[in-house]
Amino acid sequence: MNHERFYITDETVIEHIVSTQKQYFYAQKTKSINSRIQALNKLRDAVKQNEQRIMDALKQDLNKSEVEAYTSEIGILLEEIRFTLKHLAKWMKPKKVKTALTHVGSKGKIVPEPYGVALIIAPWNYPFQLALSPLVGAIAAGNTAIIKPSELTPSVSRVIQELLAEAFDPAFVTVVEGAVDTTSLLLKQPVDYIFFTGSVNVGKIIMQEAGKQLIPVTLELGGKSPCIVHEDANLDLAAKRIMFGKGMNAGQTCVAPDYLLVHKKVKAQLVEKLREAISQFYGSNPLESDRYGRIVSERHFTRLVEFLKDGNAIVGGGYNKNTLTIEPTVLSEVSWTSDVMQEEIFGPILPMIEYETLDEVIHKVQEKAKPLALYLFTESEDVQNAITERLSFGGGCINDTLMHIATPYLPFGGVGESGTGQYHGKDSFQTFTHFKSMLSQTTKFDLSFRYPSEKQSLKMIKKLLK
Repeated sequence: MNHERFYITDETVIEHIVSTQKQYFYAQKTKSINSRIQALNKLRDAVKQNEQRIMDALKQDLNKSEVEAYTSEIGILLEEIRFTLKHLAKWMKPKKVKTALTHVGSKGKIVPEPYGVALIIAPWNYPFQLALSPLVGAIAAGNTAIIKPSELTPSVSRVIQELLAEAFDPAFVTVVEGAVDTTSLLLKQPVDYIFFTGSVNVGKIIMQEAGKQLIPVTLELGGKSPCIVHEDANLDLAAKRIMFGKGMNAGQTCVAPDYLLVHKKVKAQLVEKLREAISQFYGSNPLESDRYGRIVSERHFTRLVEFLKDGNAIVGGGYNKNTLTIEPTVLSEVSWTSDVMQEEIFGPILPMIEYETLDEVIHKVQEKAKPLALYLFTESEDVQNAITERLSFGGGCINDTLMHIATPYLPFGGVGESGTGQYHGKDSFQTFTHFKSMLSQTTKFDLSFRYPSEKQSLKMIKKLLK
């Protein structure tokens, strides 16, 4: 199938899509709680009815197993919808605020209102979940939405397009398929909000283009997320949970442990336990495992294979160009100046650097851009406090990996180069919502001292404002 025949590259067509959505929004069709609940239920039902289609597409594009596909793409989305439906009425209510002494007789409230047309630009690594999870927030907040899926996962892109076309009026929710040219055209449009998930470099372009029209943005980016294994760590659990985080989607996860910082006392033991965990998860030959994913494209595969030259593969190191698969690999003899340590790996390669003191770890991590995630394995509360208080990162786990992103009770997002803005749960609703301040003033009396003609104005104002 030539997927490019579905791509929209005509600027007039895209302008019409945006204009149609604006008119739909202005018609107040998205704002009532009933319309939002109905839309979320439609989305949930559409996902449930198409589970097998979604999993088949993920298998075709990324070789994801059904367990991984359901857990990380479908199940997590259904939980997001369930949580949102449960709490939406409370989130939508205007919030009364206290009255200042200077405003006696008035009433203040904060009114949540949608922005309007939301543009959601999704990545290829979790192509279903990362396209539709922001959509949950956009719908819940009362917006219309245009979704641009990744062209690198064409099977999933097509399923998303068909699924949403069957469920929604395109004036409310629609999918625009295409490559870079299509994205460039979308970024020229007067949308009301942009939500982007992807690389740091593209995120900078998104922010630059949005800035030309002062369109608010959320940028969910990435970076080099460290995983620290201290000398007192439970190594059996650490190895399993590290490889769970690195092996998921063959390491193509924005919050995957990017590199290991291991105390020199436990380095040798950890290496053996990582090897055991890989064998337990994917068998003696991960390249042939039906539980292990592949690299998304030949270009990405070639880039990752080059990184294998930056150290000694003490675990794994094998690869197959025909199937675009690379074994889960631990690299030793890596320096901070190696190429593999200069950019986000986004693959199943785990460089390992040993350390002796915690200060050494903190100083080295501080020298790099603030990461999207940080993982720490230790039994010491003092070590936990030292790391979490002295290092800045988007979010993370103590004695685990990835799991902080799987709960709607924790906001997810980056800081600095790893992103701006947060979502999941209530934070998704807040991301796509403008909170409008409203003051209702009484007409029963008037505090005249505020007017410049009153002789006692300054005296009264000084008493109230001090």
